[in-house]
Amino acid sequence: MHVVTLRDPESPVAAEFVPEAGMIGTSLTDAGVELLGQRRGLQGYLSEAKTMGIPILYPWANRLGANTYTAQGVTVDLEPGKNGVRTDPNGLPIHGTLAAYPGWRVTAETENELTAEVDFGADPALLAAFPFPHVLTIAVRLADRALTVRTTVAAAADTSVPLCFGFHPYLRLPDAPRGEWLVETPPLRHLRLDGRGLPTGDWEPQPAREKALGDNAFDDAYDQVTEGAVFAVSGGGRRMEVHFQRGYPAAQIFAPTGGDPGESVVCFEPMAAPADALRRGGYRCARPGEPAVAVFSIHV
Repeated sequence: MHVVTLRDPESPVAAEFVPEAGMIGTSLTDAGVELLGQRRGLQGYLSEAKTMGIPILYPWANRLGANTYTAQGVTVDLEPGKNGVRTDPNGLPIHGTLAAYPGWRVTAETENELTAEVDFGADPALLAAFPFPHVLTIAVRLADRALTVRTTVAAAADTSVPLCFGFHPYLRLPDAPRGEWLVETPPLRHLRLDGRGLPTGDWEPQPAREKALGDNAFDDAYDQVTEGAVFAVSGGGRRMEVHFQRGYPAAQIFAPTGGDPGESVVCFEPMAAPADALRRGGYRCARPGEPAVAVFSIHV
């Protein structure tokens, strides 16, 4: 399996992506120090879809409230275990269908840039779970100590394509204990979740915050994320920022607790729509002839 290594021309920051494994980002290093949570590693992602690094969650991020949805006038019945559909412990479809998907085609590669695409209209299994023909393109660029991920969705037929996807970057600071990590978030709207992790419809405003992670665990949902919003974690003389540059009005913050050092991560997840939007509505679309672009970046 071919691993593509990107190198920042002006710094010791490097990144690795594996197009054949779902175009997943498997590594982001600064002078050899790994800054992405490896969890069960690439093999766990390939064999069990256990996320690590920077995976794309597509065509929906987080979970759906049932194994059926109606979008753009089309009703889709999902079958867990088929066509890339996997479920959470409550049996709800989670994180889309592209985990470890091998059908990415590299279209451009340089020392610090990589572009790959998937043609949804060419794969019946993909269309079975998300029947909206389109081309999905991810272009990543490493420069100025920042990894920029640009995602383009271009409708390939007369039907608009719902935008409910996201990414799950697992960040880690190896030079400081988890409890000392300082987390900074912009002003947001905090969405209340039910016991299954689905939005209830209730919310409360949350001002900008800066606080130590401590013993806190997070799996919290937010919306009204403004373009250009910055989420950050710092500690041990190191700082990492996730910039929601364009097309990501929702977010999930995930920071589990536990004795496993591999779980000492914090995730600021860019999302094109909140969880379950594919069923509830409130998402944007890529319309025919008008490709939709979303951009986020990780600054080291």
